[in-house]
Amino acid sequence: MTFNAPLSADDEENNNKKQMDYNDWLPITASRNAKWYYSAFHNVTAMVGAGVLGLPFAMSQLGWGPGLVAIMLSWLITFYSLWQMVNLHESVPGKRFDRYSELGQEAFGPKLGYWIVLPQQLMVQIASDIVYNVTGGKSLKKFVELLFPHLHHIRQTYYILGFGVLQVGLSQSPDFNSIKIISLLAALMSFLYSMIASVASIVKGMEHHPAEYGVRGHTTASMIFDAFNGVGTIAFAFAGHSVVLEIQATIPSTPEVPSKKPMWKGVVVAYFIVIVCYLCVAISGYWAFGAHVEDDVLISLEKPVWLIAAANFMVFIHVIGSYQVFAMSVFDAIESYLVKTLKFTPSVMLRLVARSTYVAIVCLIAICIPFFGGLLGFFGGLVFSSTSYFIPCIIWLVMKRPKLFSFHWFASWFAITIGVLIAIFAPIGGMRHIILSAKSYQLFS
Repeated sequence: MTFNAPLSADDEENNNKKQMDYNDWLPITASRNAKWYYSAFHNVTAMVGAGVLGLPFAMSQLGWGPGLVAIMLSWLITFYSLWQMVNLHESVPGKRFDRYSELGQEAFGPKLGYWIVLPQQLMVQIASDIVYNVTGGKSLKKFVELLFPHLHHIRQTYYILGFGVLQVGLSQSPDFNSIKIISLLAALMSFLYSMIASVASIVKGMEHHPAEYGVRGHTTASMIFDAFNGVGTIAFAFAGHSVVLEIQATIPSTPEVPSKKPMWKGVVVAYFIVIVCYLCVAISGYWAFGAHVEDDVLISLEKPVWLIAAANFMVFIHVIGSYQVFAMSVFDAIESYLVKTLKFTPSVMLRLVARSTYVAIVCLIAICIPFFGGLLGFFGGLVFSSTSYFIPCIIWLVMKRPKLFSFHWFASWFAITIGVLIAIFAPIGGMRHIILSAKSYQLFS
């Protein structure tokens, strides 16, 4: 048995300095000069992504009443759990939890907390990037086909691949704040295409109402499975929690003005924009097409050609930014492992290889399983519900220990219950949808 000699004061100082140097290089903590409005558009970019386009489809699986209740309830629960996370960021005096996994470690212990939170957080971010890769490719294909019909023969695979190639270049941005312009543009695009989808759906609906607003399923079993998938699709639309602490980490903090104040200001603005976009698109899309709406509502819309083409191009621009917001935390985890555990030297070449490899793997998966509706429901239930609905509440109960039967005690347990139910049932519906879609899908078609 060997014993490590205690570190001298100089050795300890060198280790602390090295750790500080790593934090100055890693993408989440390299820059802490963000403004409150960075928080607003980063959160809009993270939230109003591919998920908003799937909300009319979710409504067609749930029906008017259950669909609207599911959207509003999810908005309220995740707004509350996001408030918890913002306030937990600096809940220990003199310490900032810059990453979701660090908060988990504080609540559950260094090892258990790390393995509870980080795998789920990474699954959310990687799943989001897969769906955004699919969405970017499909939206670009739709844009090209609407304006240049003679190019309809180009395979969807090539568009998804082209989106991946574009991300290889953008992924070399050094830190979170360096993508602020991309994120701002993405947030603006998300609001604009949501409004276009809503207005175009209303115009379409005025021309021709669906005969009825029933659900898609024709048997009891199919209606139940579709409902599971619909709930998962809605859960997918509230994915921003997996990057909220990382966004807050970029905001400066002082005892007089802790980071939670500007961060929360940005979150409130973002969440108002989120619910406006979600309700407008969900209601108008389902009202216009009923149970026959596509899993991406823009695919259902054909006229006016120029407007729908513009909306699809806006989606393409938006998911470029959304991809980066979620990927930045993945890059941070990868690079942290490479330099801290595997002892690689921080360098531009390390980032080029590591990040390009990640983008390539995501692109390959997106090409192989481009089933938008099923992916939303499956991933939305599998991991999005945990990171957005109930893990923040469990951490709040552990760290804050609210009084028994107090508001925060009740609210936390209610959110936990809803989130766990979604996590159990939604992946079942999503997987069924993927299996059904796969029956008529030819690989690399």
